[in-house]
Amino acid sequence: MNLLEGKKGIIFGALDDKSIAWKVAEKCVEHGAKITLTNAPVALRFGKIQALGEQLNSEIIPADATKIEDLENLINQSMDILGGKVDFILHSIGMSLNVRKKRHYTDIKYEWMQKTFDISAISFHKLMQTALKLDAVNDWGSVLALTYIAAQRTFPDYSEMAESKALLESFARSFGYHFGTLKKVRVNTISQSPTKTTAGSGVKGFDEFFDYADKMSPLGNASAEDCANYCVALFSDLTRYVTMQNLYHDGGFSNMGMSEQVLRS
Repeated sequence: MNLLEGKKGIIFGALDDKSIAWKVAEKCVEHGAKITLTNAPVALRFGKIQALGEQLNSEIIPADATKIEDLENLINQSMDILGGKVDFILHSIGMSLNVRKKRHYTDIKYEWMQKTFDISAISFHKLMQTALKLDAVNDWGSVLALTYIAAQRTFPDYSEMAESKALLESFARSFGYHFGTLKKVRVNTISQSPTKTTAGSGVKGFDEFFDYADKMSPLGNASAEDCANYCVALFSDLTRYVTMQNLYHDGGFSNMGMSEQVLRS
């Protein structure tokens, strides 16, 4: 099942073995791909990505995804290391200072909100624009970003990350059109179940909501490892004509109104 045999990619956002990006990196290599790993310099100091790089025999290139010069360096270095253009990119980046510092949504710090948008959403546009200008992605390549259903529904404690995800999904549609017509590159977002990552677990009430979503979803919450499998499928040639989509990977949660399990609990 080497779905990515001979393919090359860049994985953003692996922090530790709870990260979805960590699982995606492992699955991509398992399926025959060669990859580079990247995260912000501060994350490299506090995370465990060095161990992942050693495990997968993959180079780690520090990059602040909000800075064009860092993205240019990352992409150029990746092409040098991997021996040419890449076939897939995963954007798994998100951070809100307002959430971290427990600022209520009705008393938000706007300079922090702007930083949230820059890190969590605008970085996706910057990444794609840089990759396009450098002609860094092969024809029929695949670019993915991870999102959440709070872009469409109200989750009070998710704060301005909800707007960030809505913006992220819009960039996938808008840039997806141009990347498709110019380079035959497809762009999609995956709306994942609540997942017990280091970042996700920091949201107020996460454990209670995780249990609620698990009961609400006919198949239960999708795990990080299953999300990685879905990413591999979307990086592969089996999904060449899937683009500009927001794809729910949530055990059916997104189509539910109420479930018997929740009513009985």
